[in-house]
Amino acid sequence: MFVVDTNILVYAADEDSPAHAQCRQGLESWRNQRSAWFVTWSILYEFLRVTTHSRVLKSPWTASQAWQFVDAIITAPALGVLVETDRHAAVAQEVLNGVPQLHGNLLHDTHTAILMKEHGIRQIYTRDMDFHRFPFLEVIDPLKA
Repeated sequence: MFVVDTNILVYAADEDSPAHAQCRQGLESWRNQRSAWFVTWSILYEFLRVTTHSRVLKSPWTASQAWQFVDAIITAPALGVLVETDRHAAVAQEVLNGVPQLHGNLLHDTHTAILMKEHGIRQIYTRDMDFHRFPFLEVIDPLKA
């Protein structure tokens, strides 16, 4: 079980990215596997934000085009979308108290990390070095794996 972070999805979608081929291949493999893998709604909405932003992509997508990509992901048979449980507040407090210097933009990644801890998932495929702050996660860079 693992989570796929926003940047991997963006690279898989962005044909202009040098990481496109490897990330696209990984995504296609995960979409066809039988074992569970996950995203969060925050990750999916961040994907929508990034892929439609003219300062991020050379050729930004429309919201409709970006949603078509998301729809293809969420219909994968083994994909789950992590959501908060009744333990969320307690897990959030534990993480916020246990990981120093979380602030600002790091709190978006913190939400993903909290959901992962809450659901007992340790591995995240990402190129975002900030996830190394969370000692309970195993960060996998698919371009180095």
